[in-house]
Amino acid sequence: MESIDVILAAAPVLPVVTLADAAQAVPLARALAAGGLAAIEVTMRTPAALAAISAIAAEVPQIRVGVGTALSIADLEAAMRAGARFAVSPGFTPALLGAARWSGLPFLPAVATASELMAVLDAGYSTAKLFPARELGGPALLKALAGPFPQARFCPTGGIDAHSAADYLALANVACVGGSWVAPPALIAAGDFAAITALARAAAALRPRPIRQPD
Repeated sequence: MESIDVILAAAPVLPVVTLADAAQAVPLARALAAGGLAAIEVTMRTPAALAAISAIAAEVPQIRVGVGTALSIADLEAAMRAGARFAVSPGFTPALLGAARWSGLPFLPAVATASELMAVLDAGYSTAKLFPARELGGPALLKALAGPFPQARFCPTGGIDAHSAADYLALANVACVGGSWVAPPALIAAGDFAAITALARAAAALRPRPIRQPD
């Protein structure tokens, strides 16, 4: 499997989507891929999530499909059975970190504090999701964390939109940003996948800096 760093570096924006109907999954994934985005995170917030992941994995292999809101070892196992190529959590537990490493599934745990980041780094993870990014301090917090944690990289998610994304992507410790603005629920419900492709194309034009190697 590709590492989480490779997955996140493939495009500047990771679309975070919640699907009520698995039938929407394939046309949505195709629209995002056509716009130049390389991955999609399908959250485990609806009963349709696993079926949506399976459909994307089978029919749109050119886009990396991952599971979001992974809260337990059972979620990781279900995601792998569905064909997910990575997993994202809104936080972490020691058990979840250990299970993800044992499974080999690329995993992006989330942190909100320096202490949580230290725990994640100590467990062997050098890349984390910062969540909820805007409420925690946004780019200012990431700049502050860069000093004591030069080895850490982030995918900030939460409250980021097309206008604020560039502020995050300008930071050397940001691999990409996560957000739902690329695939708004209203456009998904309306089946306006051409509009989603246009949003994805604009998002793909926001290029992050290359992966920085630890000193």
